Amino acid sequence: MSSRRLSAHELIETVVDPGTFICWDAAPQHEHESADYAADLASAQEKSGADEAVVTGEGRVRGRRVAVAASEFGFLAGSLGAQTSARLIDMFDRATAERLPVLAAPASGGTRMQEGTPAFFTMIGLTAAIRRHKEAGLLYLVYLRHPTTGGTMATWGSLGHMTIAEPGALLGFLGPRVFETLYGTPFPTGVQVSENLREHGLIDAVVPPEELGAVVVRAMDILARPSVGAAEASPGVTTVPSQLRHESEEQHRDRVWDSVLATRESRRPTVRHLLKYGADDVLQLSGTAQGERDPRLFLGLARWAGHPCVVIGQDRAQGSARPMGPALLREARRGLRLAQQLRIPLVTVIDTEGADLSQEAEEAGMASAIARSLSDLLGVKTPVVSVLLGQGTGGGAIALLPADHTIAAEHAWLSPLPPEGASAILYRDTEHASQLAAAQGIDAWSLLEAGIVDEVVPEDVEATKDPRCFARRMSAAVVSALDSLAYTPVDALPAGRARRFGAARKVRLVA
Repeated sequence: MSSRRLSAHELIETVVDPGTFICWDAAPQHEHESADYAADLASAQEKSGADEAVVTGEGRVRGRRVAVAASEFGFLAGSLGAQTSARLIDMFDRATAERLPVLAAPASGGTRMQEGTPAFFTMIGLTAAIRRHKEAGLLYLVYLRHPTTGGTMATWGSLGHMTIAEPGALLGFLGPRVFETLYGTPFPTGVQVSENLREHGLIDAVVPPEELGAVVVRAMDILARPSVGAAEASPGVTTVPSQLRHESEEQHRDRVWDSVLATRESRRPTVRHLLKYGADDVLQLSGTAQGERDPRLFLGLARWAGHPCVVIGQDRAQGSARPMGPALLREARRGLRLAQQLRIPLVTVIDTEGADLSQEAEEAGMASAIARSLSDLLGVKTPVVSVLLGQGTGGGAIALLPADHTIAAEHAWLSPLPPEGASAILYRDTEHASQLAAAQGIDAWSLLEAGIVDEVVPEDVEATKDPRCFARRMSAAVVSALDSLAYTPVDALPAGRARRFGAARKVRLVA
C-alpha cells in the first residue's frame, strides 16, 4: 500500500462534488459500556475526529445524487460495532426509501472486539438492509479500501453489484495478525491483495480513489432510465429467402460448410466488436465474485441505444487455448442475477467451440453448470435477448440460448457437437463433417425455419473484412428486440419462454 490512507471525510471529498455532501448521522447512543470501553471510545473520537467508525450521508457525484457510507479507520480500526451497524442500516433503509444508489467505501478490521457477540450478531441485520435495497432494484457499488477484513468484508464489503478496490489494499476474511498468532506462521504474502483478488474473480477492478468518481458516474449513466422507441427497424430477416428453398443438396451442403469455416476465422468479430461499435457505453465486470473467473466470458453493464442491460458473452478470442469451463457459466449466472436485481434486460452472446471435456471440468461440475444456467434463464423475470454470433457448439452454447428473442448472424450455427465430432460418432471418421452439418440443420437459416431463432441478420459483406458494419447491423437487431420487449410485463416472461421452448420442433432425420 503505497499511497496515504484517506480518512472517511477525505475519501468523500475526493469523490463527491464540492459542497454537496449532507451528513445523515445522528449521535451514537452507546449503552452499558465498561469504563475501559468508554475510555476507548473517547480516545478514538479524539484521535479520528469522528463519533463512530463510519460516516454516512448523501452527495452528488458529477451531478448525480448518491447515498454514501465510508469507514473511518482511525476510529477503533473502523470496527463494526452495534452503533456502526445501526448507522449503516439507517443509511441503506433511507437510500431505499428515497430510491438512491449507494456507494460504500469500507476500511475495517472487522467486528468490534470490545462488544463481543452482540456486535458480531449485527452482521445479520446489516445484510438484511442491503438485501432490501437491492431487492428494490437499486444499485450498490462497493469500493474496498486498505485494509478491509473480518465481519466487514463478510457483509457490506462483499455484497455490491460491482466491487472495486484501492490499489495494493489488504483485503480478506482473516486478518494476517490473527492468523500468525493462532498458527505461529505468517500468512502467505500477495494473497490478500487487491490485484490478486481481481485476478481470481473476486472483485471487478482496481482503481485509485481519484478515479472512483468516474467509474460511479459511468455505472449510473449506463443504468439510467431507458429511452425506448428511437431504434431503426431491425436488419434481420424472419423468413427463409426463396432462393435457398430451391438449392440443390450439394449447394446446401457447401453453403452450410462455408458458414462453419467462416465462424472459425481468427479475425471474425467477437462480442467485444459488437459492444465497441454498437453500444453507447460499456463497463466491464470480472468473475463470479466468489473466486472464479474465465477470461473467455465477457461480463459487463452496457447501454445500447438508450437501453441499460447486462451483457454476458462468450469471447473465443480471449484466454488460453483451453475451451470454456464451468466457471464461465457460473460467472454468466452472476450476470443473470445482476440483470434481475437491477431490473434491466439481459443480452447473451453465443460464440463457442464447445465446453471443456476434461477431468477437471467434470469434477468442477460442467453438466451441473449447464443445467443451472438453462434453468435460471428460463425463469428469470427480466427481458432476455440471445445472439448467435458465430460458433454454437454443444452444451456450452445452448446454456446461454433460452431467451424471449433470439438473433442469429447469417453464418452462425448451433450443433450438439462440432460437425467433425458428429462424423466421428456416426462414421468413425471426420470426412463426413460437411455432410452431417447440412443434414443436421445446424445453420442459421435452418434454425430460423425450425423456429429456434427469430431472425437472421444477413452478412452481405464478409464480417472479417468489415467488422464495424457487421457489429452495427447485429447491434441494430439487438436494439430492435429490446424495444419490442420493453413493454412486456416481466412476470409474464417465464411463462412465455415455457411455451416457446416447449413447442415441438421439426426433426431432421440424419441418414
